[in-house]
Amino acid sequence: MTAWLGIGATFFSMHAVAQSRMLLPTVYEAGHFYATPELVNGKTMRLVVDTGGGGAKGLYVIKAPAAQRLGLGTIKCALGGETAELIKAPAFRPGKGLPVSSNTPCHSAAFVIPAGKGMPDTEDGQLGAGYLPENVWTFDYPAKQLWLEPATWQAPSGAHRTALGFQTNAQGASGMARITLKVDGQPLDLLLDTGATAKPTTAGKEASGTPTEHGIGVTSYITTSVLERWHQRHPDWRVVADGDDLFGSGHASRLIEVPSVEIAGWVTGPVWFTERPDKNFHDFMSKYTDQRVEGSAGGNIFARFVMTIDYPDRAAWFTCARQCKIAAAR
Repeated sequence: MTAWLGIGATFFSMHAVAQSRMLLPTVYEAGHFYATPELVNGKTMRLVVDTGGGGAKGLYVIKAPAAQRLGLGTIKCALGGETAELIKAPAFRPGKGLPVSSNTPCHSAAFVIPAGKGMPDTEDGQLGAGYLPENVWTFDYPAKQLWLEPATWQAPSGAHRTALGFQTNAQGASGMARITLKVDGQPLDLLLDTGATAKPTTAGKEASGTPTEHGIGVTSYITTSVLERWHQRHPDWRVVADGDDLFGSGHASRLIEVPSVEIAGWVTGPVWFTERPDKNFHDFMSKYTDQRVEGSAGGNIFARFVMTIDYPDRAAWFTCARQCKIAAAR
């Protein structure tokens, strides 16, 4: 998840364009997928695949220093009453590129943004909520592969479906998907967020066992008010006071361990959630979702599944790979 959402937020008209299954060039690091398309000049991009990330109108996001390093040409384009800096569609080596979005502004591929903007130096940019939703994507966490599925994709036997919520308006639909889980028997609306990032402290890593590379892993987020409610109702649920310092020393966040969650008719657990201020989700992210969200469901949950996000059908499908069982009928 990022604070940078691009001009015109993340709205677009959703329509599937893929005709055949395509394996994206990626690397998988501690729960994150990074797209690594190779340009004809031999240089490689590194774009985090973040369903809660930025972009708009079929465009992904790239940082200005990365665009310069990669030798990508830029253009100015009138967009949403403003002038945006975009990159032209890059030329990729055969079989090592990215799917091309249709009907993008000025026939471009990505927004160019300044360095920083909530993205670490190890990332050139994001394939986010402005780019992904034209299609059907399978995040095969066990195999560490990311697939673009054809428009004719059908769910495999044994997969469980759950509906996704999207905010819609005259411009189309937002790319920010709301997914409903159950915790403690109660529904919990969250952002579907493959980019939810953890940077556990020593205490946080010892308690949670979160895998990391270069100190970074994945997590799920929960608002302070919900964390407090859980803690009051269940004082036996473990809490780590200074469990994550993604925002630097002196800004550590609490972690809470939830014994089990229900997602798409599967029960899995335990799941660690990282605290975020209420305003981050109630006031900011909920502007882009169809209902208020209380945090994010992230890769520490999804890593136990093969997850397919069918944006045109507004649904996600989950096939259990490990640490999950079918929820009891009610």
